[in-house]
Amino acid sequence: MIPARGGSKRIPQKNIVDFLGKPMLAWTVEAALQSGCFDRVLVSTDDQSIAEVGRQAGAEVPFLRAAAVDDHAHVSEATLLALGQAEEYWQVTYDLVVQLMPNCPLRDAKAINKAVDSFIRGDRDFQISCFAYGWSNPWWANTLLADGSPRPKFPEAGQSRSQDLPELYCPTGAIWIARVPAFRNAGTFYGPGYKFEPMPIWAAADIDEPDDLTLARVLAAGRAAIGTI
Repeated sequence: MIPARGGSKRIPQKNIVDFLGKPMLAWTVEAALQSGCFDRVLVSTDDQSIAEVGRQAGAEVPFLRAAAVDDHAHVSEATLLALGQAEEYWQVTYDLVVQLMPNCPLRDAKAINKAVDSFIRGDRDFQISCFAYGWSNPWWANTLLADGSPRPKFPEAGQSRSQDLPELYCPTGAIWIARVPAFRNAGTFYGPGYKFEPMPIWAAADIDEPDDLTLARVLAAGRAAIGTI
């Protein structure tokens, strides 16, 4: 399930903006298809132009989503609605749903395979992708007052060396997985007993702001330079 609404504001038409020569959405569709994991790769959108890009990339887009399309709707709600539409349209009941956000274009087929394998081997109901913070140490985070005075979020960590502090992880929208009955009961991928599954920081890039887009392009160029992407 690739939920790709059309009303993005911070980056207009974010889900189909050019990313390294093709629409951003196409990277996720192609990774899903190349993984070989799925019975169907479905793009769920309210936007005809996004639907057409999804079809051209190889996804199925037999219907549009008429609800959960504004920026107040949670993505889990959108996926639940689209899942119901898919089961009604194809007259089939699905066991697992994997949600791949289109604004994570650096997540590849190998990452999808690894996440799905971990989900199945761990006999999990819910799994959310995450990455370890890199050079930016979250233990040393501060808020700033109007006059520039810092207020540390973790004052007790301020005197510790970075190597003595435990790793912290941030969720990313790259690969979320759930068993469908549990997903429906919980209404969210953050259901009872959900687990995090780490992935490399370069593959986890989650693009919401223009600066995120620039950073993802830099990451992709760096990986290409060393023959990894």
